[in-house]
Amino acid sequence: MESKTLRSILKSLESGSRPKGGVSGISDGIPSIGAEHLDTDGGFCFDRIKYIPKEYASRLRRGKIQPGDVLLVKDGATTGKVSYVDQQYPFFESFVNEHVFICRPSQAVCGKYLFYFLRSNSGNSQIMATFHGAAQGGISSAFADDVYVPLPTLDEQLGIASYLDDTIHHVSKIKSRLEKIPAILKKFRQSVLIAAFKGDLTQDWRDHSGKEKNWKAVKTGSLFTYVTSGSRGWAKYYAESGALFIRITNLDHDSIYLDLRNKKYVVLPAKAEGRRTRVQSNDVLISITADVGMIGLVPEGLEETYINQHIALARPNQNVNPEYLAWYLSAPSAQSQFKDLQRGATKVGLGLNDIKSIKVDLPSLDEQSEIVNRVHELFKLIDSLESRYRKAMSRTDKIEQSILAKAFRSELISNGHYYQ
Repeated sequence: MESKTLRSILKSLESGSRPKGGVSGISDGIPSIGAEHLDTDGGFCFDRIKYIPKEYASRLRRGKIQPGDVLLVKDGATTGKVSYVDQQYPFFESFVNEHVFICRPSQAVCGKYLFYFLRSNSGNSQIMATFHGAAQGGISSAFADDVYVPLPTLDEQLGIASYLDDTIHHVSKIKSRLEKIPAILKKFRQSVLIAAFKGDLTQDWRDHSGKEKNWKAVKTGSLFTYVTSGSRGWAKYYAESGALFIRITNLDHDSIYLDLRNKKYVVLPAKAEGRRTRVQSNDVLISITADVGMIGLVPEGLEETYINQHIALARPNQNVNPEYLAWYLSAPSAQSQFKDLQRGATKVGLGLNDIKSIKVDLPSLDEQSEIVNRVHELFKLIDSLESRYRKAMSRTDKIEQSILAKAFRSELISNGHYYQ
């Protein structure tokens, strides 16, 4: 199959512009399409559409979108993303902004065929080979001279595009179903925690052991021996190695386990006031600014570690299982209390008195341990389902790219027929 440069098979290659001062505050006019409006599946997302004035649009000579165009992100983090303008495109008149190229194919080229090629690993890798600059860099119009497109006859292009439409539509339907799974699993986790802290999860345990449900409602202040928050001004102590420094990015709403993939270290002076914020095993960490209520439990054997000013350190006493308390604080009941306290505060975030005021339903230590064990078992199952979900999503991505690769190696065509 003959290959030609992208530029040689385009009728035009152009990008758009926007008025001086941008489009902020313009609530009506002609839609202005940017990188954020191209979705990852080759279509569009118009949740937050932006506009250019009609008078400004009337003076533009480039960047007007037409059916059959292939739109390509030209700079920023999503450089190389492509979408196809089909007959379902909703705007009679619209323009791309300065961050998007319009690749308008010549009459000898099927736009949908070109779209699929530029979306394939083969096409996208050629585009990205011309990327220049740092993370917010991009590609110039010269990229079209370095991208080679395999080009069968127009009839074959149309046949390949039609085959890919049908096949990838089925793959997309599978992906769409799979993409619902994380939300389902998140609700499952929340349901487990709700059941755990209502006593439902251990009802059979109490029945078997002949125990009554004698839970007490207490405030967290009675469960801590020590509560503090981190010190400000630690950035000057950052270092390549030293003591671990926990920041809000190391906490998560969906887990009580510290996320230490992104580590920061500090070297403290000999008499640093910050030493009061050195954590110990089983300390409970709570985010108190910005995204409040994220919980972390300090594991056994963690290296020398301190917290920053966005985190509170709460040290449980002997009346509570630290892991029970951490899970309780991450559950919906406690999370709603954190949100209520934040809304009622005169400043953004939580104070240490707020941390001590959370209502906790507290069973016996034996039942606390049993609840922790059962939460572990159920979350282990959920983790297994998440792992299977990720593998399934990876397989669907590979299937789609495998289909595209075959299409552009002529492996879908045999004597003018397409393999099913």
